[in-house]
Amino acid sequence: MPALKPTDFTATITWLGHVSDREASLASQPLDEMELTFAGVATEIHGGLTRPSCSRVVSQHPKGTEIANVRQLTILSAEELAQVAEKIGVDAFNPAWAGISIVIEGIPDFSHVPPSSRLQAESGATIVIDMENRPCHLPAKVIDQDAPGAGGKFKTAASGRRGVTAWVERPGTLKVGDTLRLHIPDQPVWQHLDAARS
Repeated sequence: MPALKPTDFTATITWLGHVSDREASLASQPLDEMELTFAGVATEIHGGLTRPSCSRVVSQHPKGTEIANVRQLTILSAEELAQVAEKIGVDAFNPAWAGISIVIEGIPDFSHVPPSSRLQAESGATIVIDMENRPCHLPAKVIDQDAPGAGGKFKTAASGRRGVTAWVERPGTLKVGDTLRLHIPDQPVWQHLDAARS
């Protein structure tokens, strides 16, 4: 029996990018198309089958421990970026500012889709959503280069709107304008979630 349910929610890719040299800049460079492999994107600093653990998983692994790479990509929605732009006082949020891999449009409340959901292209290329991404202060410096004073507002403005981290389940090519269909785990929400969070 299938464990994932195809939904009627679809999204259009509006932007693709990669960060090839984080030492030089956190800013992403835009791409017209993106070649996905099992290791993510070859030109992306976050690519690879494994990665050193970071602050997001410090409760599970000492920082720097080699772990499976489930944050090969960062995906945000155009709708949530528009909300962030309004809160930081800019006309539009440039996806390059936050080192974003993919921007999509069309799935409401995208940052909170269930973990383990899939985004699948018509070609079959499939991305697995790991979890909600957490805002950080790192984009502030990049934002301030183009919009002085706006960068310091980013972390607060992006709370609950920072998109998701994701990894490649099935390789393929993505292009700006492609349609992705959302597939969700076919299971109820765990009834003890609130108790576990407290």
